[in-house]
Amino acid sequence: MKLSIVILNYKVPHHLMLCLDSVSRAIESIDAEIIVVDNNSEDESCKLVEKNFPGVLLISNTENLGFSKGNNIGVKKAKGEFLCILNPDTVVPEDCFTKLFDHHRKVKNPGVIGVQLIDGSGEFLEESKRNIPTPQVALKKLSGNCSSYYNFNLAKEENGPTDILVGAFMFMKTKLYLNIGGFDEDYFMYGEDIDLSYRILKAGYQNYYLGSTKVLHFKGESTTKDQVYLNRFYNAMYIFFKKHFKNYKTTFKLVKQILKLTMALEKIKLKSIEIQSLKFNEIHLISENKCLQDKIKAKLNSEINVITKTSSELENAFIVIDANCLQYSDSIKVITDLKSKNNAFRIKPRNYNFMIGSESKHLKGEVIDLS
Repeated sequence: MKLSIVILNYKVPHHLMLCLDSVSRAIESIDAEIIVVDNNSEDESCKLVEKNFPGVLLISNTENLGFSKGNNIGVKKAKGEFLCILNPDTVVPEDCFTKLFDHHRKVKNPGVIGVQLIDGSGEFLEESKRNIPTPQVALKKLSGNCSSYYNFNLAKEENGPTDILVGAFMFMKTKLYLNIGGFDEDYFMYGEDIDLSYRILKAGYQNYYLGSTKVLHFKGESTTKDQVYLNRFYNAMYIFFKKHFKNYKTTFKLVKQILKLTMALEKIKLKSIEIQSLKFNEIHLISENKCLQDKIKAKLNSEINVITKTSSELENAFIVIDANCLQYSDSIKVITDLKSKNNAFRIKPRNYNFMIGSESKHLKGEVIDLS
């Protein structure tokens, strides 16, 4: 088998269906398997997988084991030569994996390969390519200077080496993942991707960023931005520094104190975040489905403009993309092309009566039921 895709799910059933729909398209011509590990979501996630994707290997955990352990459980079942760790709140283009295979063949001594991640509004997610977060780099970032934390030597559309990749999308040889020991299970959530990337570098491999391939990542859909989130996030940073930079005792102590201060400030910041509701001049539907048009019209109580392609002049518009009409690669292009014009986007997956979208990486997105 060529490829195993491991998706760890936690309480995002609708995003998971959209993700699986896009992945299913992307592996139509590939000898591949999909493994979904559910971390005791206690919702309809598992039933939806069994009903709509019977070919998927579903592993249902009886408790939330965290990101590292959950993914490691899935990888143990993987049969593919290659492995992709993928978040359930992502949408991949149809040519995603064929491009990754090709790039893996071309580069020297490949470790992990990542892609250009964009959020639901089309904005680039800078964590797609990062440098090693040494204590000095972390201090600068915690003080508001991210110039050394993110890899600005590569433009977002470029392909090239980078040190650290993000756990939402990590592509590599399955053998490499297993030989390196997989994700460190000391991390419950956050930091494990930095740790894995860094261990692969230390083992003599080179990680790469493939900026020419865009993947939609709604980001944070299975995470509530609360005190538990903050504790896990900053504890993960503490584990990483203690594990890999314990010789930097003076700097490490300073980082530890600043982490505590930053955590308190972030708690205040999260409470203050408010995303203003956008006001839309028009609602556009990219589809040829009259029934879908009627459903959206009834749900939103508004007139719907049906279009077959978008215009760069669209502004302040609510744009619904029917995946039966557009490929996911084209859907991602629509979102990125119109990202700076106060537009909002919703994607309706094939064969499902809902649509999904998000205007902010800070808050959970919106699922609109069309049934």
